[in-house]
Amino acid sequence: MERLVSLLGLVCLVAMAYAISKHRKHVDFRIVATGLGLQLILALLVLGVPGLGIPGPFRGAFELANDFIVSLLNFTVQGSKFIFGDLLDVKKSGFIFAFQVLPTIIFMASVMAIFYHLGIMQKIVSLIAVVMQKVMKTSGAETLSVAANIFVGQTEAPLMIKPFVAKMTRSELLAVMIGGMATVAGGVMAAYVGLLKDRIPDIAGHLLTASIMSAPAALAISKILLPETEKPETMGAVPQDVEGEKYSNIIEAAAQGAGEGLYLALNVGAMLLAFIAIIAGADALLGAIGGLINFHEWGGALTPDLMLKPGELPQLNLSLVLGWLFSPIAFLLGIPVSEIGLAGSLLGQKIVLNEFVAYLNLSQVGEQLSDRTTIILSYALCGFANFSSIAIQIGGIGGIAPSRKKDLAQLGIKSVIGGSLAAFMTAAIAGILL
Repeated sequence: MERLVSLLGLVCLVAMAYAISKHRKHVDFRIVATGLGLQLILALLVLGVPGLGIPGPFRGAFELANDFIVSLLNFTVQGSKFIFGDLLDVKKSGFIFAFQVLPTIIFMASVMAIFYHLGIMQKIVSLIAVVMQKVMKTSGAETLSVAANIFVGQTEAPLMIKPFVAKMTRSELLAVMIGGMATVAGGVMAAYVGLLKDRIPDIAGHLLTASIMSAPAALAISKILLPETEKPETMGAVPQDVEGEKYSNIIEAAAQGAGEGLYLALNVGAMLLAFIAIIAGADALLGAIGGLINFHEWGGALTPDLMLKPGELPQLNLSLVLGWLFSPIAFLLGIPVSEIGLAGSLLGQKIVLNEFVAYLNLSQVGEQLSDRTTIILSYALCGFANFSSIAIQIGGIGGIAPSRKKDLAQLGIKSVIGGSLAAFMTAAIAGILL
């Protein structure tokens, strides 16, 4: 039954995008169908149908990728031990986020820089882009950027199409933005793996699969929200002379990547400190409002059991409000009714705050959720679609093409909606198969 709900949810998510489309009569449903088809094929090849005990033919590659990422995490521990010593020992010092998770971002950024210096990532990205472009018939530049977003961040991927950004159509520009919103960069993905690997042993493979599946979904959703009405400059071919960082040798690549990773890790730490403090402030305000209306006396009927500790009185807080708002989406993903309140709260945190806060909280409440729900949520949360990303994209992509800053600002909210819908579609397909 839950798989049927996930299927219905997939249809509803596409319908939502169509309902807010700017030019419904120009929607090319072939692009939508091929995008969904690519998502489903990728899921079947990698995941199979676990719910029926049918493994995917590429399950071995899935497990290999999972083991590779976990091995990289173990290598990170060795470097962290040298710097932090006993502070890394959970038994002695407890779990300290800054020492357990943030170093992963630094090391992965260094590894990705090495891969780009060696040309490995460019070849993988170009191959994925060519396949998507041939199947979906989207323009080469937008497809290449979306494919790059599987591995790098929402401001780094557009650098691969830097010569074309200024002349892109608005539809192409939205596709680039949604591609950045619907996926996550390799460095932070490894950090999410570090948070969830004890709860879901093969989480690395799931998150990589989610990011790959969300690429065609991003293109499909973008062409529903803002269909192409002009002729793109790169229609019919993927640009081959992709632009990337230039390093003199592998040592410089590793060092430069580590420096960029440190900057990202510091940003993540500062962002989490600020947002978690904001949540505490919002909870205090809502708690005061709840006290005025005696919410603890009658709010039990509105509070999911999973969000209450034994003997605890219901309290009005941000998690509860977000749970109310986003529980319908959680239901459409195929999550059981008993879990949609807590799941909806995590989905809301991801959009209103960011995915790091949501993944951090998922790692803390995971035991209260079934394995299937935790995996579905790991797919749904796998993307940068949140309001702060609008400013990041305006600054990053706008820096490449200053003349497009106005368009970027105008398309910002639409890109958050599109990125969220793309990630939710990926989660719904996972729900169908799990």
